[in-house]
Amino acid sequence: MTYTFYKYQGTGNDFILIDNRQLEFCKNNTKTIKLLCNRRFGIGADGLILLEQHDTLDFKMVYYNADGNESSMCGNGGRCIVAFAHFLGIINNSTQFMAVDGEHKALIEDDIIKLKMQNVPEVSLFDTHVFLNTGSPHHVQMETNLAHLNVKKIGSQIRHGEPYNALGANVNFVTKNNESNFSVRTYERGVEDETLSCGTGVTAVAIAMHAIGETEKNLITLETEGGKLQVSFENNNSEYQNIWLIGSANYVFKGEIVC
Repeated sequence: MTYTFYKYQGTGNDFILIDNRQLEFCKNNTKTIKLLCNRRFGIGADGLILLEQHDTLDFKMVYYNADGNESSMCGNGGRCIVAFAHFLGIINNSTQFMAVDGEHKALIEDDIIKLKMQNVPEVSLFDTHVFLNTGSPHHVQMETNLAHLNVKKIGSQIRHGEPYNALGANVNFVTKNNESNFSVRTYERGVEDETLSCGTGVTAVAIAMHAIGETEKNLITLETEGGKLQVSFENNNSEYQNIWLIGSANYVFKGEIVC
């Protein structure tokens, strides 16, 4: 079958987007999705996103990792599908849509997409790291030599090791630049490699750094391998609320593929 696809990227985190409002895409075909995301034999992407109809909201987001499996929330993917919905004329400069972790709001200002994330009621602090769920599970740990860190090797060991095992977790390595600026590198499960950026990951990092006292700011800039993102939030009795992921989301190209 021939599929029309659109390629988008948010700070280097790239996605295949398909308008599936007519439900023509075979969603249960893991092999096809994995092939489409393959960078040598397919289009190449960190994930595939379907835009579908929703009964009460503007649209529904269905997200698959590059391994072909439907996954938890993707923050950069969420920002890209908002840009895609705007491109299709489904929305104007604001939207409400459904994702796997629930309803999301978003605002569009030129190529900047502000995506409201779910509240984070619990942050687990350990001697060596922080664990929290920002729509996807995230392990966050600080490093002193981030530029030379073997993210794929160490991230894979943590992702597959105790206590995460089969479920796994995304792994974020962080260096503090100043009170409101942190550098981040992320190993993503499902991609099973370092990605240039991870939206739920930088959200987790911003909240984790606040929770362990590395910052008192509530607007944090995160420097990823693919560019800058910002995260704002409010802290209310240890629950993090009104969380916004802010950054660019850009159209790359359109094409057709037969598979």
